[in-house]
Amino acid sequence: MWFRRALTILAINGLACGATHLALAQAAPSPKPTKTTTKPAVAPAAPKSAAAAAAGGAEPVLIGQFGTWGAYTATPNGKKVCFALAKPSSSKTNPPNRPRDPAYAFVSTRPSEKVFNEVSVMIGYALKPGSESTLEVGGASYAMYTQGDGLWIKNAAEEERMVEAMRRAADAVVKGVSAKGTETTDTFSLKGLSQALERIAQDCKR
Repeated sequence: MWFRRALTILAINGLACGATHLALAQAAPSPKPTKTTTKPAVAPAAPKSAAAAAAGGAEPVLIGQFGTWGAYTATPNGKKVCFALAKPSSSKTNPPNRPRDPAYAFVSTRPSEKVFNEVSVMIGYALKPGSESTLEVGGASYAMYTQGDGLWIKNAAEEERMVEAMRRAADAVVKGVSAKGTETTDTFSLKGLSQALERIAQDCKR
């Protein structure tokens, strides 16, 4: 099921964006070219077996559904994590109707790693190496670092501002380019995100 894959991404993480900024992942860390720390590589995983291996059998628990966003908590390897997750409200490809895996947006908190409200997108295909991806919200566009099928904000210093914009805006638009050159546009409704973040903040306190 999709939430098992979500837990896999949250469970196997590596260093990113400085000492306190870590990224979601499904594989071992690999160097991030523009940072002194590393981003984890992200590769598709079998939903059940990978989650079981990564989380030691831990299961995510839905602690609240707020609009399009679900709030979850889990304790993989004895370390509590909380995350809000949503699927796109609409997706487009250019050329049209190109096949891809489901996309998901995450906002995750891992207190043991001092990570709070980290935004990631699992885009549903292998991204074109070196391509530009963006997350547009509240009239601003944020450059996203891409690796495998995952996106993270390039400038960690902008993440708090981006999350605040996501709390207030109606939707966020994520644009990317696949390894085969397909352009994608995913629109995520942000209805309920603010409430979901408040809920996971209660379960994963600073």
